[in-house]
Amino acid sequence: MMIDTTILNAPIVKERLANLDMLLSQRQADPERTDFVNNHIHTIYSFSPYSPTSAAYHAWQNGLATAGIMDHDSTSGAKEFLQAGKAIGISVTNGFECRCGMQGTPFEAVRLNNPDQIGVAYVACHGIPYQSIDKANMWLAPYRKNRDSRNRKMVDRLNALCTAKSMKLDYEQDVLPLSRAQEGGSVTERHILYALARKAITLAGKGNVMVALLKQQYNIDATGKTLDILLDHMDPNYDYRLLGVFKSHLVEKFYIDATDECPHIHDFITFVKSIGAISAYAYLGDVGNSVTGDKKAQVFEDAFLNALIAWLKQNGMNAVTYMPARNTDAQLKRIIRLCREQDLFQICGEDINTPFQSFICKQLAQPEFHHLADAAWALIGHEQLASKDLDDGMFSEKTIHAFPLLSDRIAHFAKAARDMKG
Repeated sequence: MMIDTTILNAPIVKERLANLDMLLSQRQADPERTDFVNNHIHTIYSFSPYSPTSAAYHAWQNGLATAGIMDHDSTSGAKEFLQAGKAIGISVTNGFECRCGMQGTPFEAVRLNNPDQIGVAYVACHGIPYQSIDKANMWLAPYRKNRDSRNRKMVDRLNALCTAKSMKLDYEQDVLPLSRAQEGGSVTERHILYALARKAITLAGKGNVMVALLKQQYNIDATGKTLDILLDHMDPNYDYRLLGVFKSHLVEKFYIDATDECPHIHDFITFVKSIGAISAYAYLGDVGNSVTGDKKAQVFEDAFLNALIAWLKQNGMNAVTYMPARNTDAQLKRIIRLCREQDLFQICGEDINTPFQSFICKQLAQPEFHHLADAAWALIGHEQLASKDLDDGMFSEKTIHAFPLLSDRIAHFAKAARDMKG
């Protein structure tokens, strides 16, 4: 029997969770479990086709052992995700992703892991204790507001790129309704581009007419893979594919540097520590011949990675998060070695924000990445224990005194999580 999972994206949280209960009551068998983990799943509270309930359900359906919510500048979906995970019986964790300014550091004038801007780094807050979720969202609220102001200016710049009135976006009518801004969600560049994709499809449909429209209005010459995407009338995810085309060809033309919406890196580290969570730098690595085939060649942190990782450790960052499917073997071996040398916790997660991405990172089946599964369980153990008492978190003074070696702490918290799972 085909299960309609679209009901998990109902407009109201209460309805989504009720629909989840209904689907679970109808299931004939649980999906086969694996040892795969993913700590970087976006939801509708940033940009994604999945509500928190839907994200947890699809993580479970794909056999994940653990899953983590990771929205931009928001924890508004965290409680729903945790409730859904509990109902399903999958171990989950919560956090948020944001960008930080690196002013006054050795990295203020270099490109770190942000394709669009130098001196700004993507970072993640993992394992937020339950009593700190609302505090985190309140801390993020002013940054969301500042981002909204920049979004409006970027829409104006995007509109100036085209002459067709029918292609111009209205921020209030076209962009905001695609988000959950009214519920404390963030609005990102992807929302703007998705609104543009929907408008283009309404105007031109698919195929050669779309090719002509993009050339005429945005001077996009569709060749190779881009042309294949635009001509594929049968792709059920055509709107998301077109978003990707716009992301590759238009962002640099209308992007405005983020400033006030980015907390300083020191403020981020201090805040994350104060709420008992785990701070992590998101390693990207230089892109040559893209491993995933969807990234343009660009230089990021690799030329100064040794200095960066050492600086992060010295300045209180707890962890590094990375996505094994996006890097070469040499890059992965290097980041693993540097993390071990600096005693930094390693977290993995594949960025999920489109319907055609796999929740499973197959690289995790390789022996050299087995430690990342233990890390995911340790992250869950940390979150659950710190939710009872912040002093029992993985990086509290009390815990570090009891388990000075990071490896011992990981083993302790992973065991605690698996024991609580039963």
